[in-house]
Amino acid sequence: MDHDPHAILAEQIAAATRMLVAQGILDYSGHISARMPDGEHFMIQSASDSRGELDPSRLLVVDMDGKVIHGDLKPPLELALHTEILRARPDVGAVLHCHMELAITFTLMKGIQLKPMRARAVRWASGIPTHPDPSLITTSEQGTALAGTLGQHNAALIRAHGLAMTAETVPALFVDAVHFLENAKQHMMVLQAGQEPMPLTAEEIAQISSPRGFHVAKLWNFYIRQAQSGNLIPQSWSTSLQDAASGHRE
Repeated sequence: MDHDPHAILAEQIAAATRMLVAQGILDYSGHISARMPDGEHFMIQSASDSRGELDPSRLLVVDMDGKVIHGDLKPPLELALHTEILRARPDVGAVLHCHMELAITFTLMKGIQLKPMRARAVRWASGIPTHPDPSLITTSEQGTALAGTLGQHNAALIRAHGLAMTAETVPALFVDAVHFLENAKQHMMVLQAGQEPMPLTAEEIAQISSPRGFHVAKLWNFYIRQAQSGNLIPQSWSTSLQDAASGHRE
């Protein structure tokens, strides 16, 4: 049984990336980063590796200045998005950047802001701000500006571009991404029905109680097993992935 935390983290990133492709949240671009146990480095995929076939052995180790410490491949163009969010938010263990179509759509509608519509969207009760710069986040200045827009929120839309999302772990990040898409679809369904959206109120949000650790482990287990049965991820990854998920049970 492999308990190497670096190996577990690499398999989590690769598995989550493959599964997010299957969910239509990642495609030929976008990436997940995850802070390593030392707090000074993080793992991220290369710029060119296919997200749908990402292999743990090909992940890069990068420091907070964007220098590749381990691996001989080029990091993603938008590496600064990850370095600056991780630098600004020591509470964050993992970051997702993607180009979810519905997320982009909500940055293109005047006077309509994506709101928590479903119970699991309480994760974004503090708000989902929109970053005004639609260009690639390739410089530390741009990354710092995006981190400023994100603030202490758990997600931020990027005008005509996509979104950035944060969570405490890779499994939690994956689960949040699934719920974020569900929530955006629900909001859009109300708009398409020609009705006025009725997002969750502060009172309703206060009533919603859900043990996050248990929920993350439950969904991570479901999607991992589904991915294994469909040969999306190898069976040989199962021990470390399940071992990692078990740490979230409450």
